[in-house]
Amino acid sequence: ITINKNMVPFDSRSAFVTSGIRVGTAAVTTRGFKEEDCLRVVDWMDAILSDITNEKRIATIRGEINEFMTAFPLYEEKVTA
Repeated sequence: ITINKNMVPFDSRSAFVTSGIRVGTAAVTTRGFKEEDCLRVVDWMDAILSDITNEKRIATIRGEINEFMTAFPLYEEKVTA
């Protein structure tokens, strides 16, 4: 997932003062994520960013993500006959 600082639409501040982030989804859509999967990713990001020092919560979320990602392998295993 690619993330960069970005201006938020209708923000009154200068474009040089970024007030939000942009999340690029090409990597997740390539792996087969659908809209509901992306919402789950947002929930995980929000939970961590809302409590960035909670190592136990971060570890729990890491486990959830690792389990979730088994359904979206980077590479399909080649079966040889």
